[in-house]
This record gives sequence, structure tokens and C-alpha cells, in this order.
Amino acid sequence: MRVLGIETTCDETAAAVVARRPDGSGVILADEVRSQIEEHVAFGGVVPEIAARAHVEALDVLIARALERGGTAMSEIDGVAVSAGPGLIGGVLVGLTAAKALALALDRPLIAVNHLEAHALTARLTDGLPFPYLLLLASGGHTQLVAVAGVGDYRRIGSTIDDAIGEAFDKVAKMLGLGYPGGPRVEREAEAGDAERFDLPRPLIGRAEPDFSLSGLKTAVRRQADALAPLTGRDVADLCASFQAAVVDVVVDRVRAGLRAFQQQLGAPQALVIAGGVAANMAVRRALTRLSQETGVRLVAPPPRLCTDNGAMVAWAGIERLQL
Repeated sequence: MRVLGIETTCDETAAAVVARRPDGSGVILADEVRSQIEEHVAFGGVVPEIAARAHVEALDVLIARALERGGTAMSEIDGVAVSAGPGLIGGVLVGLTAAKALALALDRPLIAVNHLEAHALTARLTDGLPFPYLLLLASGGHTQLVAVAGVGDYRRIGSTIDDAIGEAFDKVAKMLGLGYPGGPRVEREAEAGDAERFDLPRPLIGRAEPDFSLSGLKTAVRRQADALAPLTGRDVADLCASFQAAVVDVVVDRVRAGLRAFQQQLGAPQALVIAGGVAANMAVRRALTRLSQETGVRLVAPPPRLCTDNGAMVAWAGIERLQL
């Protein structure tokens, strides 16, 4: 089975061809991604109208390239999978319209994929992971702990009550003048900073409910920055390091609470999986690796390129759906 996957929900235009082997495992034949960072950097964030137009300009080229590099003729596609939301509506419509047209022309199934489900099932593509497992989905728009019990069987155990983790990273980057994209720039500054210089809050740590809160931490960074203004390079690095350390502490504590909740509801998880753009942050990965060793729960972290938005995860989710 070969499926074409299309992703246009935010600021990456992506197309991929993924195949399912007879033994049920998956293989990525081609995975093409075009980032729109250059189009949005002047605005300090994603501008929906600009994103939609960039998708229009790039998508057909990426689809053709994915098919060519995947050694797949259009007639060999068994289905067309596309992210149908959640996301920026203009971008979603670009991908969905293209996918509908291709599926109609080829007389193949169209699989409308929930973008979050695509993230949730990526570990089954990369690691052949059996159900059930606990997913930490952390990105610019989402922060959730989800029990993944099967294809289409998802139970939200915890979520953020205000900002998403990636959103907090981006806003801190903007207030410190680091620009867009914020998360990687905060991480880079943090490497040279003193994580103990500023005593920042760790919201909700110790609570039994595995929920997140980031707005208070973000506000604390702003107050520190305002008190120090004008900021030196050292101030910025130390603020980033202190902020990232606080986020890491929150993530570890909240995931530990999520594991307890999962155990009570479903028994022992097969693994702890991290996905979404924040899963590419190496400080978060190292901390969750230590938590995995402490709890004895296997940690599955897909390669960073498959944690951010991509077409391969969408194609695989389409394969999972078609197989059923």
C-alpha cells in the first residue's frame, strides 16, 4: 500500500509518499518539506494569508517531487491523505482542495486526517509501537497528554489551561528580541546561559491533575526583562536558560502525573511518546530520557524532522485508516 500525504495546516508545505510493507511496517519513500520562515520572519510570527498563498505556490511542485523521488507513478498511489485540521483555515483549504482533486482524478480514497492524530501515530511508523501508549504532544498550538489506545481511540488525560509550550517559547523569544522562529532561538541562547540566575515559577508542579500552565511563567520572564532593561547579551542568555529550565521541570512533573493517570485508567503503557515541534528541543528530550530511566517506561522520540509538521506522518495516518 502506498499513500500520498499532504500537510498545509501552518507554515510548512509538505508532501510525502509512504508505503506499508506486507509485515505491517512502514517505510518513507519520499518526504518533501518547504518551510516558510523567510516569508514570516519580518512579522515575528505566521501570517495566515501569506501562509496560504505560499502553500498555493509550492504544493504542486512538492507533490511532483515526492512522487519522483519516491519512485512512484501517480497511478500507483492507493490513497491520498491530507491534514484537514486543526490549523490555519486558509492553509487547510489549500491542501484539502488539492487532495480532493487528486483523489477524484485518480479514483482513489481520500483520507481526511486530523493533524493531531498524525502526530499521535508517528511512533508507529518509526518504531512499530503497539497500543496503548502515552503521548506528550507539545507544539506551538497544542500541549496535551493523550492516551493512545488505538487508531481513532484517543483519551485526553491532560492539557494546557492557557498557553501551549511552543507558544510560550515563541512569545518569550519575541519579548527578548530573538525573532522568529522563537523556540530554536531560545534553545540556542539557553546553551550559553545560567539557568539558576533567575528564580522563575514552576506552575502546577505537584498537582495530581496532569495539566499544564505556562502563562504565569511567561509573565515572570517579561517582568524580569522589564526590570533589567536595557538587556545585555548575558541577560538574554540567562533568561532563556532559566525559562527553559523551568519549562523542563514542569514537563517532567506533568508527564509523571500523566503516567500515574494512565496507569489508573489503562494499566501500564507500552511507551511514553513525544511529538510536536517542542519534542525537537534537546533539553526536553534529555529530561524525559531521565524520567524514562527512573520510571522504567520506554521513551520513544521520533527523529526531530518527524516531530515538526511533515507529510510522512499524514500519509502514515492515512495508511492506518485505510488498513482498517
